[in-house]
Amino acid sequence: MRLEFHPEAELEFIEAAAYYEHQVSGLGQRFGADVRRALDILLAHPEIGISVDADLRKYGLQRFPFSLIYSLPPDVVRVEVLAHQSRRPDYWRSRIDR
Repeated sequence: MRLEFHPEAELEFIEAAAYYEHQVSGLGQRFGADVRRALDILLAHPEIGISVDADLRKYGLQRFPFSLIYSLPPDVVRVEVLAHQSRRPDYWRSRIDR
């Protein structure tokens, strides 16, 4: 199983980490560690997330209010969105290639 990021999901990750780091020194690194922990779990157990629709699943971070929205093409965990849980619901739907 390999990992891929949608370019906008990668940007969401970078921006959120930078935001947290700007708020408190080291907090961006803790955010990154929480994302990596979640990704490790998804790579080991890709079906663990809650089904969002026929092609997407959602898995929440442990310490930060974000969820990974991901798809499972053959042999890949593809992170489509790193969504803040308080942000406008489904704002990301238009980016998903169907």
